[in-house]
Amino acid sequence: MNRHNPNALTSAFAFPDALSGMLSGDVTSALLASVGDVAFVLDDKGVILDVAVSNPELLRYGFADWVGKAWIDTVSSESREKIAELLTHGHAMQWRQVNHPTGAGEIPVRYMLSGTGTGGRSIAIGRDMLSAAAIQQRLLQTQQSLERDYVRLRQAEARYRLLFDMASEPVLIVDAGTRRITEANPAAERLLGVKEGGLSNQPVSSILDAADREAFIAHLGAAGVVDDVAPVMGHLANSTIEAQFSARLFRQGRTALVLVRIEVVDGAREPTKQDAILGNIVERMPDAFVLADGDLNILTANEAFVELSEMPVADRVAGENLGSWLGRPGIDLDLIVNQLREHGSVRNVATIVRGSAGGQEEVEVSGVMAPMDDGICFGFTIRNVGRRVRTLAPVERDLPRSVDQLTELVGRMPLKDIVRESTDLIERLCIEAALTFTSDNRASAAEILGLSRQSLYSKLHRHGLGNLVPASN
Repeated sequence: MNRHNPNALTSAFAFPDALSGMLSGDVTSALLASVGDVAFVLDDKGVILDVAVSNPELLRYGFADWVGKAWIDTVSSESREKIAELLTHGHAMQWRQVNHPTGAGEIPVRYMLSGTGTGGRSIAIGRDMLSAAAIQQRLLQTQQSLERDYVRLRQAEARYRLLFDMASEPVLIVDAGTRRITEANPAAERLLGVKEGGLSNQPVSSILDAADREAFIAHLGAAGVVDDVAPVMGHLANSTIEAQFSARLFRQGRTALVLVRIEVVDGAREPTKQDAILGNIVERMPDAFVLADGDLNILTANEAFVELSEMPVADRVAGENLGSWLGRPGIDLDLIVNQLREHGSVRNVATIVRGSAGGQEEVEVSGVMAPMDDGICFGFTIRNVGRRVRTLAPVERDLPRSVDQLTELVGRMPLKDIVRESTDLIERLCIEAALTFTSDNRASAAEILGLSRQSLYSKLHRHGLGNLVPASN
């Protein structure tokens, strides 16, 4: 007789012999069929002898038609190992889930195998897991959707944080209830002259001069009631800088916050120590420096350029066109500006500076183009190389023919051949001069000579001055 085991995780009948003779075959079949959604009677080899299906859904998938089939042949290839384990150790195993392939897809079913009966027969009781799988699938999809939303939220937060930190406009985030600063971007910290994090949890009114604080607090109160409030003017604390403050209320969760934007009034910003040092260095540079607008009108120039231009004072230079002094008229400066507009910078271009008193100096020009307000500006450094050029030894060139040699050909060659020789000589000398003048910039040399680039490359090849491959500009 079986005894009840109090330590077992499950409970069975303590006296199963008491059921002997009480259950007929019909009653037993009905009980087994009602325990699960499907029940199989198996022989000792695992072949299905009979089937009871209580779930109408499984009837539609053909479970009742498996009589005579091996149970292991009704499952997918991944589940065959589980069926083999159930048939071998089924009486000691818990529920195992397998998948049955059907025309509508795979149907998940959990099985438990009863103990071996007469003749090695056994009963497999199964529970349909299709609805549970659908719930699990919906749960998985919901979790994936939440994770995607979380990733998008984090990405959006990272983008807005980057914009907040990189914005050139000073911005403060203020708690509407306590009127204390919760966040400040780096532009606001630089404007107010504090270190990173120095404004956190400080009263927002402390950033203004004492005389302007009352009006600013009233502005914050109005922003909490009305969306569009006119900005208020005020001076920054411990400074003469005047700024315009505008506030707007927004909510983050259940917290009311105020976004405060600070716009410095034009001309009110005090020059920094670094600005003064930089201006002093530029003014004392031995090389000339010129800042010009998009039309090459001079905005400012240092003393070295005033000396080169032979003007008495720097004020006489400001507002004048740079072409009045720099480059050969209609050639050099146009080439330099074209290079600046195309590449953004030029370096060490050989040209001249014509002084107002008639002097002329050999110079090298480097320049850069930069944005300015609603247009562009050009910055030029001009180095006087006249002394360096004069001390160089003259370079001897192997001319194709001298003039004397050409005149000696009279009587030996037809005139048209002599003219062709003279033309080739002049053409080669002009090309060499253009290449020297433009520092071997072939595009600029072609423009000076009035040739197309392809024509210049052809003449270079004919005179042995280069190959057909264009040089790097």
